Amino acid sequence: MITYERKAYYHETDQMGVIHHSNYFRWLEEARVYFLDELGLSYKKMEEIGIISPVVSISANYRKPVKFDDVVVIYIKITKYNGIKLELEYEIRDKKTNDLMVSANSSHCFIKNNSIISLKKEYPDFNDKFQQYVINQDK
Repeated sequence: MITYERKAYYHETDQMGVIHHSNYFRWLEEARVYFLDELGLSYKKMEEIGIISPVVSISANYRKPVKFDDVVVIYIKITKYNGIKLELEYEIRDKKTNDLMVSANSSHCFIKNNSIISLKKEYPDFNDKFQQYVINQDK
């Protein structure tokens, strides 16, 4: 499991003084890009060779509100990977209390030239990095 730390900013709050629900999805995207970097699979590098990884589905369960100036830790891990589809699980926890604030899941595919591709077949070096992480995260 890889962690990404983030501070909640004032401009992300809503009229009730808590982080607006739409901002959590931005945080998940930040965490996902960071996660890929940590795996050695820079999203920028992937895009430079023409691979994109769009969101196929995403969902979140809001447990407790995050407020301005709170610091959270986003835990991210792969729950499914087959070379074509990548599924991720996230937990957003308060850094001080470790309370679970938000749990979420996202699903992604890999596309090049407007067609879904298999990293296993077309980019085995990328596939190997995903596979290695999956093997190591289960230990």
